[in-house]
Order: sequence, then structure tokens, then C-alpha cells
Amino acid sequence: MRFVAFETSTDWCSVALWLDGEILSVEERAGHRHSERVLPMLDRLAAQAGVRLASLDAVAFGAGPGSFTGLRIACGVAQGIACARGIPAIGVSTLEAIAEESAEARVLASVDARMGEVYCAAYERRQGRWHEAMPALCIAPADLPMPPGGGWIGCGNGFAAYGPMGCARVVPDIHPTATAVARLAAPRLAAGKGVDAALAVPAYVRDKVAFTEAERSLR
Repeated sequence: MRFVAFETSTDWCSVALWLDGEILSVEERAGHRHSERVLPMLDRLAAQAGVRLASLDAVAFGAGPGSFTGLRIACGVAQGIACARGIPAIGVSTLEAIAEESAEARVLASVDARMGEVYCAAYERRQGRWHEAMPALCIAPADLPMPPGGGWIGCGNGFAAYGPMGCARVVPDIHPTATAVARLAAPRLAAGKGVDAALAVPAYVRDKVAFTEAERSLR
């Protein structure tokens, strides 16, 4: 199986190619230039690997939560490629991708959601697979509940913004990558869990994107 994966939910922009179990990837800190960088990065990676995009079997993308604009870019690019080639697409949680990047066994993944909130979810690795211990939510850091049990490691830039939030140890510089998205997507695609391009959508978790003027005046 051959597929491409995109991750643009944070300041980082990354693209990965899964080639029958081998992963090639490229990543750069793009700031707000994801839309300018993601396709040239794909072209460069495909040329390096000697892979024609017409030979891809599927497309994966970081579905969120994260930057609303970034999520739409990754999803839109994935939909375009999948639709043009008639291949399935699959979205992967950016919080689960953080857990996959961490190499820890119990991860409380957190992304700064701005507006005084964080996106969080908890994952426990058992028998080589991630199991969700707490579903994704958007919440004020002070209200974040700890998942059941102990030994949770805080990973992601939510901890850089708001501190440990109850975790004994945090690794705030871990971010979701296309490599992690590809590793998570591979067994799901092999199991036939890819969907039609039109059904591949971002997982925003929060619908509200900004404060109103009245709300800003109260802060």
C-alpha cells in the first residue's frame, strides 16, 4: 500500500509518504504559510522517492483539533487528491498523533486552543495500539479533569501555554506530524476504514473561533 499523509494543524507543516511500510517525510515550521508550502513539499518528497502521485492508494490527514485554517488546508488537499484519483481518504486525530509521537505509554495530549482553552484527550497504549481513555474536549485549563489511573505524561503545546495542568511530567515540545498520522492511518486503511473524499472532514471540537466585542470587553 502506498499513501500520502498531511499534517498542518499547528505551526508545523509536514508531509509523509507511506511506501509499503517504509516512511519518507519532510517537515518545516511554516507559521501561516501552510497553503503555500504543503504541495511543493509533497512534490519534493515524491520526486525524492521516485513516486508518481497517480500510483497512490489512499490519502491521510491530521483531522484535528487544532488551527481551524490548518485543518481545512490538510483536509482540502487530501480531498482534492483523493477525489481526482478516486481513492479513499482518512482523517486521524491530531491529539492521537501527539501520543504516537511521544513514545510514552500513557499520554494526556494537549493543544493550545487559544481563547483561554486547550484541546485535550488521553490515550493509553496497550498491545501496540492506542486506546482512548478520555475523549477529545475543549476546556479551560483549570477545569481539565485528569484521566483515571496514574502515570499520565502531558504532551503538546497546551502545556507550554498553561503549565502542567495536573501532570507530574510534561513534554510540551511534542507536536503532531505527518509521520505519526501515517503510522496511525496505515492499519486503518488496510482494514478498509478509508472513506470517500466528500466524507473526509475536519474534527474541530470547538465551533467558536473568536470572541465577540462584548466578550473581549469582559476579559
